[in-house]
Amino acid sequence: MNIISSYSIKGGVGKTALAVNLAYALCESGHRTLLIDLDPQGAAAFYFRMGSAKKLRMQDTDALADGLRSNIRESDFPELDIIPSNLAYRNFDIVLDSMSKSRKRLRKVLEEFKPEYDAIVLDCPPNITLLSENVFRASDAIVVPVIPTVLSQRTLEQLTSFFHDEELPGDILRPFFSMVQKRNRMHRDIMAELPLSYPGFLKTVIPFSVDVEKMGLHRMPLLAYATKSEAALAYRALCNEILGKAVTQP
Repeated sequence: MNIISSYSIKGGVGKTALAVNLAYALCESGHRTLLIDLDPQGAAAFYFRMGSAKKLRMQDTDALADGLRSNIRESDFPELDIIPSNLAYRNFDIVLDSMSKSRKRLRKVLEEFKPEYDAIVLDCPPNITLLSENVFRASDAIVVPVIPTVLSQRTLEQLTSFFHDEELPGDILRPFFSMVQKRNRMHRDIMAELPLSYPGFLKTVIPFSVDVEKMGLHRMPLLAYATKSEAALAYRALCNEILGKAVTQP
């Protein structure tokens, strides 16, 4: 079982769009896939026409695993299940802090799903908290959308510094450029320079596109309704690149 997280400190960079389309691409390629929406906003589940999860009992590892399992829902796509989010997820840090080995609990919980799924995709909230540390320690790959702007570049630097300071494996970070406007000179300049400092930078670029924004109208992955659009082709190429680096074929 591979655990792939879509994560960024910065919001509004295409994190959820990546998680949704990656989960779809995984199931499309024959992997039994579970998408877990950890962001209290619940956007990933919304894109799959699902409401909020039932409130979880989260007082210990077993209760948390049972609570997540009770919220598994089948999507409209074969081999793809979803665990929606809930506003109660804002309390994840408090719950984890009360547990022993609080930075490694999520990995233990997710291992409960190992017999049933080939891959788990996590859509993560945009912050660095105890839950984020659990995500970092649980993930086999962390895919990081980066808009080619100064602020987005700065958040990537903050993330890599955190990994260094906490002695986390930096080679699991997989940044890529998102929401790119090729006519923007600053975008072009940052795209030329930034990957030189990050060996794990993915090569595929996701363009800024209204087709991606329409995911909220269609309430399904871009790859399912606009298969020939420029953005969909880019997402498929990105997903294939991620799969080649992070997931063993079944």
